[in-house]
Amino acid sequence: MAGTLTTKTPPLRNHIAMNKELEVKYWTKHLGVTREVLQRAVDKVGNSAAAVRKELGKTEDGQDLN
Repeated sequence: MAGTLTTKTPPLRNHIAMNKELEVKYWTKHLGVTREVLQRAVDKVGNSAAAVRKELGKTEDGQDLN
């Protein structure tokens, strides 16, 4: 059908959209945390992926900083 998008856009890698289930699934898996932990971090520091990583003590590839 003309005008119909058939591909899904990938999640933004610099912001976390808690209202988009596919993004939540991506970020919880990538960071190795539960949805609840992710939500608390976003509530505390905002939806910037860098700020959430820092809050959770994670590197850009999702590994622990320790």
